[in-house]
Amino acid sequence: MPLVFLGACRIFESDTVVLWTDRPEFALYAQYFNASQSRYHVEVRYCNSLAQELSSTDHVPDIVVGSWLKNSSIRTLFRSLDDLFKEKLIQSADFYPKLLALGNVEEVQYLLPVSFNLPTLVYSQDNAGLITDKFTLEPAEIKSLGQTYNLAGAGMYARIGFSPAWNDAFLFVMATLYQASFREADLTTWDNGKTEELVWNDAALSEALQYIREWTRDANTSIQAEDDFAFKYFYEPPEKLALSGRILFTYMNSAELFTLVPELRSKLDFRWIAGNNSIPLSEETVYYGICKQGKAKTGAKSFTQWFFQGETQSSLLALTQNMYINETLFGIAGGFSAMRTVTEQVFPRFYRELLGHIPPEDLLEPPNILPQHWIALKEKVILPYLYECIRSTETESVRSLNRRISEWYRINFD
Repeated sequence: MPLVFLGACRIFESDTVVLWTDRPEFALYAQYFNASQSRYHVEVRYCNSLAQELSSTDHVPDIVVGSWLKNSSIRTLFRSLDDLFKEKLIQSADFYPKLLALGNVEEVQYLLPVSFNLPTLVYSQDNAGLITDKFTLEPAEIKSLGQTYNLAGAGMYARIGFSPAWNDAFLFVMATLYQASFREADLTTWDNGKTEELVWNDAALSEALQYIREWTRDANTSIQAEDDFAFKYFYEPPEKLALSGRILFTYMNSAELFTLVPELRSKLDFRWIAGNNSIPLSEETVYYGICKQGKAKTGAKSFTQWFFQGETQSSLLALTQNMYINETLFGIAGGFSAMRTVTEQVFPRFYRELLGHIPPEDLLEPPNILPQHWIALKEKVILPYLYECIRSTETESVRSLNRRISEWYRINFD
């Protein structure tokens, strides 16, 4: 009787696997999977704000792939993936251990890492001799090399090695290196009436901002001198300014670097930005989960097994190269593969600049768990706050980050 019952359950299980994602590449991956077999069909829906849509929907998909999936509002949607390891359908040893651990809660694997990006400092190959470390650059060395490279002109700099103020994303990387540790609040410790989801180390953030102010003063005279230089010369993309010699360094993440046009990229070199023996991974690190309430459990399992194979990901990289998709989208799901052997052994075949530059595994530092409104919080509140702080000599003249976040929540959710 139990066997008959199980067979009946399988009859009503859907062979159409519904996958929600904020990574457009998965539409192509699904097409490739669908063409490789005739049993299951994967349908992909793109969601720009994946975490928010999942937290409010009554129609749960089978598979979810995207960023910020570990926040408290949606992580309970996912089922354990431990059976995939026990049945040896995928191998835990294939993944970067720290990335895999971030998807584990109380010794149960709920999420699998898919891809990640790294902060990168880019410069012309003509200046490669200035860089001593094979893999990384730390802030103190960036500051020193940039200051030495500076050249004063008539009333303003004719060239500047580097300014932290040129890119707000770099300011955030500095805050991360200083362990500002933006993360989702522990909901069980919230005060009565508190509605904010985000906490951080305020002392570490203040220390990072003070270091940046001192960097500007010591290396480049003043923030005004840096802004004047940028106003005069940054009508061209910064990577072209690095090639022309107008600046020494420019910041971008690894996805931006490896989607530069090949003719430009071939003239550039790069190092990963590091500090305190770590390279901070972008908080957009992509994870993969299977929903408990999905209607195509066997199909979802089949697609998962297929996707997390080195041979599959190698084929997907070849496919994106042959279709020239790699000119606008980097790697696997927009980043380095979270499967260590794929990144270390396969990526250099498709991105020759990575030969000798694969990021050291022991330095990779995954991001914290972040709240579902993180994208908007970062864009609308945190980055503007960092921008204003480094341009203010009086810290008290800048409204506190706590106050700004409270105001943002009140405007958007009250």
